Amino acid sequence: MSLIVEVVRSGFVESTHQARMLTVDARGVPVETRGAVHVPSSPRSSMKPLQALGMLRNGLRLEGELLALACASHSGEAFHVDGVRKILDGADLDESALLCPEDHPSDRTSTEFGRVYMNCSGKHAAMLATCVLNDWPLATYLEPAHPLQRAIRQTVEDLTGERVAASGVDGCGAPLFFVSMLGVTKAFRAFPLAAEDSYERRIFDAMRTYPEWTSGTDRAEAKLMRAIPGLMLKAGAEAFEAFAFEDGRAGTVKIEDGSQRARVPVTVAALRSLGLDAPELAELARPPLLGGGRPVGELRIR
Repeated sequence: MSLIVEVVRSGFVESTHQARMLTVDARGVPVETRGAVHVPSSPRSSMKPLQALGMLRNGLRLEGELLALACASHSGEAFHVDGVRKILDGADLDESALLCPEDHPSDRTSTEFGRVYMNCSGKHAAMLATCVLNDWPLATYLEPAHPLQRAIRQTVEDLTGERVAASGVDGCGAPLFFVSMLGVTKAFRAFPLAAEDSYERRIFDAMRTYPEWTSGTDRAEAKLMRAIPGLMLKAGAEAFEAFAFEDGRAGTVKIEDGSQRARVPVTVAALRSLGLDAPELAELARPPLLGGGRPVGELRIR
């Protein structure tokens, strides 16, 4: 049975969202299974660590915050944009090589506009850098038959232990691979449990060390990783989320109707099901609803 997230305003249940959730303990044994976690899902940007792994396996040389940025759905803050440009500059490229859509920074208060501000531009810059290192074509780097995308697909299948059930096109234009929540959870466990000098561990360490680079300074994803040291977490569009802790505890969350407002409370519930908690999670677990600028309700799980 799926989880139900209730949207309560002035004591009245105004709306509900259904959620799937899977969590496993440090041994990989399921702790909480809610909904159809075995059917193919669209993890969207939650797959970025796997995409980055495919790039590292094919020669990409990024470390630290720039590696975290390659895994990011960033907010277009100044340091994100500078980082994307550094990745491109290291490959002797500029922003004109990016094939992701043009966008504004996510706070929408800036008049800046361009491909470098799009939340996936770090991933795209890393894809281009990988192509340069391998002398692969740049103009077609998003095509499913391109050597880069074939390598990434193989990496996804390696880590999930599944054949890709279907493929499509993500919001940024890159190929999107459909796999089960069970497979994504298995894949995320592989990052903290890998050897210290492995590519997987480099990604895990980069993301948990530089959480603002994987999302944004004030984003919920960064708040969760700051609150629980040792946590790697990645959100995706349509309210998907995946995480892994340093000892192998891991999980995935999917809100059935794609509502992002329900994603974080369910993620907090998933973390708590594994004994991962912190005081900072209290407000994220039951975010307030406002009326006239003051709290008049909340989101809650039943």
